[in-house]
Amino acid sequence: METSLNDALKKAKRKQLLKIIITSIIVVLLLCPIFYKTGNYFAAKSSNRLHEQLFLHNAIAEPNIQIDSQVTSNSSMFGGNIITNRSKNINGYVVPWSTLTSSYGWLRLNIDTNELVPGFYWSDTEYYEYDKQTKTKSATFYHPSIQKYFDDVPNELGEISQLENHVAEVAVSFNKPYTLQEIEGKIPSNLNIVWLYMTSRITDESNGPAGLEVYGFDPADSPREAYDGFIDTLQEYDANKNDETIQEFLNSNKDKRFEEVKILGVMLTGKTNNFKALENQDFIRGASVGATAPIVPYIKPEK
Repeated sequence: METSLNDALKKAKRKQLLKIIITSIIVVLLLCPIFYKTGNYFAAKSSNRLHEQLFLHNAIAEPNIQIDSQVTSNSSMFGGNIITNRSKNINGYVVPWSTLTSSYGWLRLNIDTNELVPGFYWSDTEYYEYDKQTKTKSATFYHPSIQKYFDDVPNELGEISQLENHVAEVAVSFNKPYTLQEIEGKIPSNLNIVWLYMTSRITDESNGPAGLEVYGFDPADSPREAYDGFIDTLQEYDANKNDETIQEFLNSNKDKRFEEVKILGVMLTGKTNNFKALENQDFIRGASVGATAPIVPYIKPEK
């Protein structure tokens, strides 16, 4: 009697366990597509956000750097990477620049700041910044309101104008802010203005480089329209209003016409010998050479 009761209980337990297992399998089979679809939805949403942030950052904080392609890589329902291939246009000559590998997940976006921040070469006799992947010298801007930089402010116009049969980009930093109209009257017509340096954080640079971002834009063929686009992009990029430098610039210029807005520097490209006209000009505080390329017979410079 007791044995029969125990067998019945064991049989009931086995049936109950079997029901639980079957029910669990059915629930898992039903939930897997939902979980997969939900995961892909959030991953795709993060991917789109990261794509947008990378394009916005390029438009306002990457002087004379163009995005050649930007694709999603290693994507899954949990996240993935975005590969951004970049280059520079030096007066019609395309030169390579570092590739960004940024990542995203459901709740996080990680822009590849390691490659965005230049490397620093520093010795007893020399200092310069360079692109970490291509090892090409970077052109550096200097804020007119920062009185002392640890390496002083270089003016490399004399050296670059002596480099024959090359094209180059040069970051020209002004001794004070100027309007675009004032700038255009000072820059030779045989040089291209490819980027306007509008603002950056004012900080102590006397003990070493702070590696802070500069903000500006490509004036292209219509500087006024490009400036309006720059303002819109700043607002979109810093929608949460966390960047003090951006918000200060927006607030201080919100009631100004573009013709009244002051510019701190310009990125110029052109043939190296054409930079000679800028030597010893008192409106220039500093000039930092960036990428260069030898002129070849089968590629005609823009100017």
